[in-house]
Amino acid sequence: MKIAVTGASGHIGVNLCRELVKKGHAIKALVHKNTRSLQGIPLETVQGDLKDPASLFALVKDADAVFHLGAVISIRGNRTGELFDINVEGTRKILEASQKESVKRFIHFSSIHALDHSPYNQELDENRPLAIRDKMAYSRSKALAEDIVINASNQGLDTVILSPTAVIGPFDYAPSLMGRAILLMATGKLPALVPGGYDWVDVRDVVSSTLTALEKGRKGERYLLSGHWRTLEQISKLVSDIIDLRPQRFTCPNWLARLGLPFIKLYCSVYDKDPLYTRDSLYTLRTSHRNISHEKATKELGFKPRPFEETLKDTLDWFQNQGFLS
Repeated sequence: MKIAVTGASGHIGVNLCRELVKKGHAIKALVHKNTRSLQGIPLETVQGDLKDPASLFALVKDADAVFHLGAVISIRGNRTGELFDINVEGTRKILEASQKESVKRFIHFSSIHALDHSPYNQELDENRPLAIRDKMAYSRSKALAEDIVINASNQGLDTVILSPTAVIGPFDYAPSLMGRAILLMATGKLPALVPGGYDWVDVRDVVSSTLTALEKGRKGERYLLSGHWRTLEQISKLVSDIIDLRPQRFTCPNWLARLGLPFIKLYCSVYDKDPLYTRDSLYTLRTSHRNISHEKATKELGFKPRPFEETLKDTLDWFQNQGFLS
């Protein structure tokens, strides 16, 4: 099968491309800048981005299926406008190209952030409404993008929506936001933990169900891919146990962390770093839903999240083998 992939060089993308090639599919990947993570994977590349319709038409031409993973993940709001340009309008453009080129199946990677998490005392499943009015710009952008995909499905395009929680695991070249946090924990460089947690899912389990969705996912359906809810304190303790490091002991109260945000912002600006702790990330950790159902994905896609401890150990082993912990 000929498959087009946006976001191919990202964490899920590179894992997906590796598995697609193993299955014998021909891959055409949209690339913008950094392609280090794709080195060694036999695939065709198209230079461009989600703001460039010409590159998107070149990408999807003759494709049987499109995997749309390309997106901006932001815990810093929408300072430049790029969040909505890429996540919303970029999704609209790749859908238009796919419809005009008669793509047979379009698999859209959304996010658990696209759904309204309230009420928190009830299980979160595929029936939750979209978070169109969420206070976080990233959540709104993913909700609006998913709404566009739903409309395209209603117009006849064969779409499947996959909504993973926070993804961790091997082949995290960037590394991702949580990958950076794990590295800081493993090297003893994380100044402090903050209260709260999130639902974490292994990238390999996400990819496995993605491959199944290509063949068995039902048209117009959404599937939640959740894993295990863990606090940052629990993760830090596990990291310390795995690599035999003294655990991080200080957990900063939320009120103190919020007071420190301007200083974190200034420090990161001076040293050209992306902050781990922002107003959005503190809010997310404090309010994340603890009971996200993956029952539908388990029944229809064979989704089965592996133990969190296994994921974390494999992630640390991969970082070690790549020299990130040197």
